[in-house]
Amino acid sequence: MIKLHKLNGGEVVINAELIEHLEPGPETVLCLATGNRFIVRESADEVTQKVLEYRRQVNADRKAGDSGAGCQRE
Repeated sequence: MIKLHKLNGGEVVINAELIEHLEPGPETVLCLATGNRFIVRESADEVTQKVLEYRRQVNADRKAGDSGAGCQRE
């Protein structure tokens, strides 16, 4: 999940996995796989950076928890 800001200053938390594409402009439009659209203050580059940070964290958490337990062959 990433935190962004709507035009009125309110915070919105978006599931980064659902973002299909961004429409850059004075305000950035996020188009989600659900069909929902959000207009946010952050630039397309800022949103992209937040998504990359989110993915790095998810992958780091997966590696830290991947001890191989429960995956033994018989």
